[in-house]
Amino acid sequence: MLKSDFNFELPPELIAQAPLENRTDSRLLVLEANKALKDQGFQDLPSLLRAGDLLVLNDTRVIPARLYGAKATGGRIELLLERVLDSHTALVHLRASKSPKPGARLLLDGGYGGEVIERRDAFFVLRFDEASPVMSVLEAVGHIPLPPYIGRADTASDRERYQTVFSATPGAVAAPTAGLHFDQEMLDRLEREGIDRVTVTLHVGSGTFLPVRAENLDDHQMHSELCQVVQQRLQGFKRPRPEVEGSSRLGLPLSERWNLRPFQGNLKPTKGRRISSFNLDFHSGWWMLFSRIFICRNPRSWHWSQHSVAIPKSWRLINMRSEKNIDSSAMVMRCF
Repeated sequence: MLKSDFNFELPPELIAQAPLENRTDSRLLVLEANKALKDQGFQDLPSLLRAGDLLVLNDTRVIPARLYGAKATGGRIELLLERVLDSHTALVHLRASKSPKPGARLLLDGGYGGEVIERRDAFFVLRFDEASPVMSVLEAVGHIPLPPYIGRADTASDRERYQTVFSATPGAVAAPTAGLHFDQEMLDRLEREGIDRVTVTLHVGSGTFLPVRAENLDDHQMHSELCQVVQQRLQGFKRPRPEVEGSSRLGLPLSERWNLRPFQGNLKPTKGRRISSFNLDFHSGWWMLFSRIFICRNPRSWHWSQHSVAIPKSWRLINMRSEKNIDSSAMVMRCF
């Protein structure tokens, strides 16, 4: 599979730069097996699922992970936190005119500061001052890290609007985008229709926006992300076989990182486990994933390649030129 297989024109002016007033007013493109594409609205989602289906939601919450400041020598810097290592230490992306060396002092907005401990490949380990725990600094002066295709600065309202309504566990640096289309009324409707749901936690990392540089997708190196499932939620995954019920999984990061075959047997909770994504293979005999709700953002992206394994090739390249507000749309793919 080649990156060039997923090239299409997406004019920048057609990418929504602000969310709709009502989350569920977004459009919905429905792909069903052996059927034509259908344009619908996200409010139609309950009619596309059925009583007994299981909706798996990612309850991660986006943290204000972007920080601004300067080196002690005066050069401006921008930090994007990748993950918290302990109460005072974090792994960060760092943008500066010249990369700082270990021992360099960084002065952050709001009078906070820290020291560069070491470099780890593309990241830096930053130790925050003793009086300034990482999360306290982020809450005080951090900015919500909007996706790179949003060409505006973050605002105060983004702290809540760039979250799912079911977000509960802080730790992500990017929202599970498909989940942004749900509101509480939609969740209540799904519950009344007999559609079950369970939450797991997968902290989406900044790697979700990294470009695919390898032309052959087998050569693409994926990042890892932190995942957690608690014991009391495991019962929700023990589902009958597909002749009886299905499972809807929300979003690509969540789908990528769950090997579904073990769910047919014993289930074990995970806590703080870092897992790397892999190429999905819908011909491998997995039976639990019946449909997924997702956003595909950019041409030549990993998101398109991963979703496409379950989409007929004739559907993979969709001419978006006549569309408006691409990122205010979602797609539902049914695999049954």
